[in-house]
Amino acid sequence: MLENVKKGAQDLFNLPMEEKKKYWQCPGEMEGFGQAFVCSEEQELDWSDLFFIVTQPPHLRNPHLLPKLPPPFREALELYSLELKNLAMALLGKLAKALHMETSEMEEIFEEGFQFIRINYYPPCPQPDKAIGLSPHSDGSALTILLQVNEVDGLQVKKDGKWVPVKPHQNAFIVNVGDSLEIVTNGAYRSVEHRVTVNSVMERLTIDTFYNSKYDGEIGPARSLTSQEKPALFKRITNEEYRRVKLGSKLNGKSHLDTFRL
Repeated sequence: MLENVKKGAQDLFNLPMEEKKKYWQCPGEMEGFGQAFVCSEEQELDWSDLFFIVTQPPHLRNPHLLPKLPPPFREALELYSLELKNLAMALLGKLAKALHMETSEMEEIFEEGFQFIRINYYPPCPQPDKAIGLSPHSDGSALTILLQVNEVDGLQVKKDGKWVPVKPHQNAFIVNVGDSLEIVTNGAYRSVEHRVTVNSVMERLTIDTFYNSKYDGEIGPARSLTSQEKPALFKRITNEEYRRVKLGSKLNGKSHLDTFRL
């Protein structure tokens, strides 16, 4: 399965430009081929291209995008998205158990979760010291599960104020905690600030799966993790409002998380 989805992603980015235009982002939409996070006029463009697609739940999929994908990749992507949903739910269950959180509460928040996949392509850069593949940021998801198509370095996480490279391993996932899980766990799990660097020789291709809570639900600290002794640190808001704030903010570390603090 992993090899099929990796090959499909590579083949997708190897398509001639005329073929790629069939999957181009429509005005005002994020799905399809395009560039990342061009949501704020203040945002600098990163040295990368992407393919963005909503995968779960099925009724939220773009009916004009997934059916148009080449059949082998479409089938591989559908299976992969379902298996990654199962993996995300298993991980969230383990994380809830570690916090002595009510498992049923975690399931209620995430069982019908909103999932999208972003395939990132970082071409060789002639001046890598003057460019960035992806600006420093934390993800808005609960979990981001990254699969590298090739074993080219680039991902770095911020630890104790320093950038630490994350070594890729073949057929291994890298899992990042995102902002919404920090909110749900009332700060117990901290979202990971990360960035992507580029190089002058080799391309880098990754398949990132973002798993979120219910599309039309609410987000806020889990009730089983708050009390008089441990008051809520974050507001409870609709996911619609959460997405609006996230999508309207430029990539700037974790600063936007302060918007949701009490």
